[in-house]
Amino acid sequence: MKEKFEQLAIFGSYISKNYALDILKVLYTYQDVSASEAATRLGLHIKTVQEFLEAMYRSGVISREEVSEKKRPYFRYRLQSTRLKFDLDLEKLFEEDEELNISDIKIREHKNSLATFNRAKGNLFFSSVMLISGEGRERKEKRINLTNAQGVFLYNLPFPDGQFTTIRTIMINSGIGLDQLPEIIDIVQLLIRYHVIEKM
Repeated sequence: MKEKFEQLAIFGSYISKNYALDILKVLYTYQDVSASEAATRLGLHIKTVQEFLEAMYRSGVISREEVSEKKRPYFRYRLQSTRLKFDLDLEKLFEEDEELNISDIKIREHKNSLATFNRAKGNLFFSSVMLISGEGRERKEKRINLTNAQGVFLYNLPFPDGQFTTIRTIMINSGIGLDQLPEIIDIVQLLIRYHVIEKM
């Protein structure tokens, strides 16, 4: 799925070019075409056309074949299909994300972190966390508003002198459903980068 996403990203960045439709029309009109032929036909620089054709090849839209005609080899391109269709299943993409496997690592609050947790008034969870980085004039503050699940999770995070505990265990002990695991991991990863959470 990640490979498919990368293909879609390449396609998206090039299909928005103002010359994209013209090059696709040439590909549609001719059975196959070289970069120089398309460039000559459209009055575009050959490098511009070459980059576009290679991007479409990497995204799976067109195929290419290396040929030699009494000169050095070059590629000829052709459309794979006259109908372009992309389907991206985000659920499968994120389920396959290797980072989700960190749910079994053990964590606790980092000693002497500069973060400030803001408690939701009258509730046993945090509503936001203020992250501080840099020193002196380079000091920066970043406020992160937390979801309810994230706020409850961080409220139950072991103290710096407490026992390291797995993310999954903290969630279960906090009454947080495992269906909310992605958002918990997202905030944990962020706080690890800011040295607010340490992992074993």
